[in-house]
Amino acid sequence: MSPGSLVVSVPSADLADDLAPLREGVDVVVWDMTGPAPRPRLDLVVPPYMSQGQTLPRLADVQTRLVQGQSIGYEGIAELLPPGHVFANATSVHETSTAELALALVLASQRRIPDLVRAQQGEHWTSAFTESLADRRVLLLGYGGVGKAVAARLAPFEVVLVPVARSARDEDGVQVHAIDELPELLRDADILILTLPGGDETRRIIDDAALSALPDGALVVNVGRGALIDTDALVDHAGRGRIRAALDVTDPEPLPPGHPLWTMPQVLISPHIGGASTAMRPRLARLIRSQISRLQRGEAPVNVVVRT
Repeated sequence: MSPGSLVVSVPSADLADDLAPLREGVDVVVWDMTGPAPRPRLDLVVPPYMSQGQTLPRLADVQTRLVQGQSIGYEGIAELLPPGHVFANATSVHETSTAELALALVLASQRRIPDLVRAQQGEHWTSAFTESLADRRVLLLGYGGVGKAVAARLAPFEVVLVPVARSARDEDGVQVHAIDELPELLRDADILILTLPGGDETRRIIDDAALSALPDGALVVNVGRGALIDTDALVDHAGRGRIRAALDVTDPEPLPPGHPLWTMPQVLISPHIGGASTAMRPRLARLIRSQISRLQRGEAPVNVVVRT
């Protein structure tokens, strides 16, 4: 380690390899945060993916300049992160993969792919007349990074897209509706896609009243956070065959064995894999390199969402 080197900890040797080569003056150490910190001061810490609840408290005795998370979501981080740290989320890393999965869930549900897979497993040549994506009215709840990535991928499918965000606006020629319009907009939605972040403000934003407002047969797709939907209300509507659902996230999560959502024919579940694709590692490495360069130049890091 050279005097004055910037010290970066990453949770795996693979991520350390992804960061090479770095500019001179950077010392990368591997720390999975299950044991004591390798140094009392780490300029940049990258915690393990999806286990921040167990690992962030270990920073209580470590000085840092930046803690770089691997997820876009950051609900609960302020309570987990010891005082004196700055936390950045992984905006720019997962939007593309999450949008791909949202589209895959929509298409699989509309074209009844799970039914066809089951028929193939039973060696049954089963004909089916299915729902299209073309010409459907798609209500996109959330128009941030993930929402815009979903919108871009829906564009070639000839849908009627209705984006909804906190406030109404015209953004690059797109009419974005305000959240207070949601009850009325739900009435005409064939497909509802949720990309909102978690937190108290969005918890159970899709409740029994919202689900009741949707037309019979509507599809609800959630790639945001499980708590966006009132699970009991969804079980009721899906169990009656009134609403279909495709869920990458659930509440509770992971979904426990025996939960009714597992076996409902109207429901398709993927186990929170929105960002888990080959696109993640190179994009994460690109973000970390950018943050390192900013720290070396004395510039403020990007994506800062929490200061404790």
